[in-house]
Amino acid sequence: MKKNNIDSSSAGSWYSKDGKDNDVVLSTRVRLARNLANFPFPSHFRGDDASRVQTLVFDSFSKVEDPDSYQTVALKSIDDSGIKILTERGLIDDQPGSGIVMGAEDDLFCLVNSKDHLRIASFVTGFDCKACYEICRSLDDQLQKSLQFAASYEFGFLTSSVSDVGSGMKISVRLHLPSLSYVGKIPEISSSLQKNGCVFSACFGSSSSFSSALGAYYEVSTSSSFTGNEFDQIFSLASSIVNLVETERKFTREYAENIPTAVRDIISRSYATVKFSRLITNREAVEIISNIKWAVNLKLLTGIENRELCALLYRTRDGHVQFVLKNGNFKFEKDIESDIKLKTDRLRAIILQGSFENILFADS
Repeated sequence: MKKNNIDSSSAGSWYSKDGKDNDVVLSTRVRLARNLANFPFPSHFRGDDASRVQTLVFDSFSKVEDPDSYQTVALKSIDDSGIKILTERGLIDDQPGSGIVMGAEDDLFCLVNSKDHLRIASFVTGFDCKACYEICRSLDDQLQKSLQFAASYEFGFLTSSVSDVGSGMKISVRLHLPSLSYVGKIPEISSSLQKNGCVFSACFGSSSSFSSALGAYYEVSTSSSFTGNEFDQIFSLASSIVNLVETERKFTREYAENIPTAVRDIISRSYATVKFSRLITNREAVEIISNIKWAVNLKLLTGIENRELCALLYRTRDGHVQFVLKNGNFKFEKDIESDIKLKTDRLRAIILQGSFENILFADS
């Protein structure tokens, strides 16, 4: 097991890989919440509880199979730019905790002392709930040989949130639904998913409400882990996702046969913005990437793949761009070289221009 050796710029770079159904599904995430017996939840820690829990968790990784494939680090040793990158990748949240553990394959990430003592999360590009769960379950089984997790026969695993009690599992799937958004079906979809026990929210935007979504990117997740076992919960959510994917594809196929002029205009404007802009904000980048991805699926353009567009969503976030800015040697126009925001927007435009340089539009 390696300690204090995580490069936050490469942590969780699963998003750059190919995945199943990645024309519609960006990524799948499975998270298991676990707490150690005989310790209060993190929100009720006293004295040295946090450091004791972290030590026990970190030590347990030295006893798993292939311990050298895991890296452990205290969050206090990561600078602000590193924290921002981890946050943008969805690896830590508003309660980051005290430590992290990352697997060598970049698809496994553990958070220590956040809302729970340990949160084991697996990420894959595209749609594969079962593969994600198996990655988490394998590690969970190994850790239980040296850690005693709080659980009861009646309630299952005990967690800080009532919605996590039971299996302690939460499944989240991120999707790109531009055709359904364009036809105005999103409110109907949200209502249907809620009736099936799912939470439907925006991936990017000013709030988690689907009505504030940027770029037609949405997240569907389980709302509770108490009903049924892990496989029941996976099957229930996966069934909803399969229906959603097929419905999005149906509308995309219909548009592809006779692309509306208004849709061509949306896509052309996005491409022109990248080609001729000097500054592009993060919000603009999300919308642009969404529209270009839509165009790829409509077969309106070629020269870029869904995998690359998924990666661009993360590569163009402020923290990621500023990391490149900090570690690169760039020469900017004199009027923006002392303004970090303008330099970030300028470099973001350059990144998008470079990524789109091979794009070709199909004949109208």
